[in-house]
Amino acid sequence: MALGPVMLDVVGTELTPADVKRLQHPLVGGVILFARNFESPEQLKALTASIHAVRQPPLLISVDHEGGRVQRFREGFTKIPPMREFGKIWDEHPKKAKELAEEAGWILAAELRAHGVDFSYTPVLDMDYGESQVIGNRAFHLKAQAIHELAYALMHGLKRGGMPAVGKHFPGHGYVVADSHVAIPVDEREFDEIAQNDMQPFRQLIDDGIQAIMPAHVIYPKVDENPAGFSPRWLQKVLRERLGFNGVIFSDDLSMEGAGVAGDVTARALAALNAGCDMVLLCNQPDKADELLANLKWEISGASRARLARMHGAHHPMTMDQLHENAEFVSAVKRVDLVGKSEADLFN
Repeated sequence: MALGPVMLDVVGTELTPADVKRLQHPLVGGVILFARNFESPEQLKALTASIHAVRQPPLLISVDHEGGRVQRFREGFTKIPPMREFGKIWDEHPKKAKELAEEAGWILAAELRAHGVDFSYTPVLDMDYGESQVIGNRAFHLKAQAIHELAYALMHGLKRGGMPAVGKHFPGHGYVVADSHVAIPVDEREFDEIAQNDMQPFRQLIDDGIQAIMPAHVIYPKVDENPAGFSPRWLQKVLRERLGFNGVIFSDDLSMEGAGVAGDVTARALAALNAGCDMVLLCNQPDKADELLANLKWEISGASRARLARMHGAHHPMTMDQLHENAEFVSAVKRVDLVGKSEADLFN
């Protein structure tokens, strides 16, 4: 059974019969995990193995695991600093900042792959204007060059750990103050201003081969009355045609307030898929997930299937024991652990 266009979550730390029934639905193609799905490293490995065993080809398993306050798994995992910390180092020591960002990406990916997770929704490519409630220190920097260099390094590290990268939130969520989880942010700027600033890191990472992008639940009324994730203009005209992106487009969570403008859950999914998303996310609402699976009519394209197939993590990842016996990995963990704490030790 090929992967479908819907990514759902699961209720707890092991699969319930209701979870399994949902995951076997032909519209489903993946699972996103949250902190509530994590009890211990061993439990997480058992959970991901049980998800992968539900069907063939195995469902994609993803997580929001960026570092800082957005890190779902903590016990037994290296604490990844917020991305802004790498930006601060870049201001004084760009080469060192890039080295550390790559090591952070490698650690993040290698540890998640060791537990059966295919990919994380990272890096954040939004500009740090200092205003956004939801982005904040998740962003690397205000300067496009810094964001590109650091995100490219992180992406290289992710690849080294066996994981594709997902850039977010296209075309840029950093300028608006409102949090799209609980409001509908509106960015009143002209297209040219967004293109010359916020879109630059996306354009550069697309040229570098980033595998996936997630659009923002933000309305840019000077461009389109719909949020970017529901906008054919943004996703097809700008992202696909103008920027030449041919990877996966994931919708942001359809249960967020910023998605409410598109109607009920089925209307939201259809709007996102028709706009150009390859896969839509629906989180934290099992009843809505059942409603979506019962009502959505969508034939996934061959192009979307091919793109999604490339999001599986690399085969034969190292185990945590192997990682902890790897001197280079242990050294990288020590260096990344110092980020934001001791600049003197970082440069010794």
